[in-house]
Amino acid sequence: MKSDIQIAQEATLEPIVNVAKQLGIQEDDLEFYGKYKAKLSDEYLKSIESNPTGKLVLVTAINPTPAGEGKTTVSVGLSQAISRLGRKVCLALREPSLGPCFGIKGGAAGGGYSQVVPMEDLNLHFTGDFHAITSANNLLAAMLDNHIQQGNQLGIDPRQVVWKRCLDMNDRALRNIVIGLGAKADGMVREDHFIITVASEIMAILCLADDMDDLKRRLSKIIVAYNFSGDPVTAGDLKAVGAMAALLKDAIKPNLIQTLEHTPAIVHGGPFANIAHGCNSVRATKAALKMADITVTEAGFGADLGAEKFLDIKCRMAGLKPDAIVLVATVRALKYNGGVPKSDLTNENLDALKRGIVNLEKHIENLQKYNVPVVVTLNAFITDTEAETNYIKEFCESRGCEFALAKVWEKGGEGGLELAQKVCDVLDNKKSNYTPLYPLNISLEDKINTIAKEIYGADGVSFSPAAKKALEKITSMGMGDFPVCMAKTQYSLSDDQTKLGRPSDFTVNVREVYASAGAGFVVAITGSIMTMPGLPKEPAANNIDVDNDGVITGLF
Repeated sequence: MKSDIQIAQEATLEPIVNVAKQLGIQEDDLEFYGKYKAKLSDEYLKSIESNPTGKLVLVTAINPTPAGEGKTTVSVGLSQAISRLGRKVCLALREPSLGPCFGIKGGAAGGGYSQVVPMEDLNLHFTGDFHAITSANNLLAAMLDNHIQQGNQLGIDPRQVVWKRCLDMNDRALRNIVIGLGAKADGMVREDHFIITVASEIMAILCLADDMDDLKRRLSKIIVAYNFSGDPVTAGDLKAVGAMAALLKDAIKPNLIQTLEHTPAIVHGGPFANIAHGCNSVRATKAALKMADITVTEAGFGADLGAEKFLDIKCRMAGLKPDAIVLVATVRALKYNGGVPKSDLTNENLDALKRGIVNLEKHIENLQKYNVPVVVTLNAFITDTEAETNYIKEFCESRGCEFALAKVWEKGGEGGLELAQKVCDVLDNKKSNYTPLYPLNISLEDKINTIAKEIYGADGVSFSPAAKKALEKITSMGMGDFPVCMAKTQYSLSDDQTKLGRPSDFTVNVREVYASAGAGFVVAITGSIMTMPGLPKEPAANNIDVDNDGVITGLF
């Protein structure tokens, strides 16, 4: 089998103008970034607002393991398969971050014969959206420090600056820094911090904003610091909004590319799901729903993170109502959850499978709480045995879920026809009664407790003194009715990444809480989760190169 990058580089791409025509998009509606990438114009997005709204399918997964689950691969393959069934479909995904691309996880373009292309462009600079977000974030940081330097008319307390600089790279050395060293003209000396771009509130804002006016309204609410009286200071107070919006004027426009089978794919925005809300942009999803009969989208990492935030934050804010959820698992990952070492996952082991399937069981239970029909799909590997597959099928169907095999990595859309037919049957014959997990009028502490108990299976939540104090302050500032964005490890239902399967008898530890006032949610940081990841001992960057003809190797 060829590598992902070989398959992508050998593919024959359609000019993006031809891909766009599948959705009724004309050449004048596109802003081109070369032959195979384009942005949708603001004028076009306004013109389709009155179109009928199609069906929305969310793809999520069990907790990620080193064995691999293939959520994006299934998302791409499912969209290709739905297209093969003659339905008008559009894929809506997040953009990859350079951090995991050069680190350990890899990119987010799918795999095998279910990829979005051009793969190298998507995983590297793409259309520059992340650079624009990084620039807007750091412009705000520069204006904040300049304001303090130039007389500090707003009375900003340098000890209470909460806005962090960002970089779209895993760089642990920048987590905690000191700035302003040198002469008096070089600024006030203070501790500062970097986060990865995908954790920036500006990324979340871009992904939740309806249009430029909404973007600017949200940007103006960003809390950057507190003054000496303890009152918040915002980006609007610093008069930074106009310049930030100018940097983001193109980044707010959704990007259109294609799959290997030329299915239209809108790829836009990319907040991490373990430290942010993990969904592509509202603009992209809404545009897809207005252009296609069926939109396939995904939310990052496992259903305890990405799906929960999609259903409790994005859908609630954007007025979206998902019609079906596809939950991805693999035999290998379930056996890993059952205690099998990665080196032994190719051997049939029903006992381990029975121990590990409790992880899948918990995710099924969680998703059913939202009253949306669930289809479980097994992303097939050649080492899977019939006994293992049949056991999982019977397990899922006994819990009220539809079940289908997916062989989309190996066979592309053809390998997803069983899944696509099952999804279409659900869309045509079952009704979704989507309901968020919790109401907004309960306290922030109750919301955190609800997610921890209902979704993670925790006994309760332990709040640090700083977190408790922050919750009180945020509530007093009028943000007690915000939804909660939990920052938690992706590897476990708990906040301890070593607890696999379905952990029990544990407490979730909330060490920090802060308000993302522009995004419109409150972030609760649990366990040892980092907002600036580090590189592994052998980063993927070691193996990436480019030749004299501009051909990239080692990316995947």
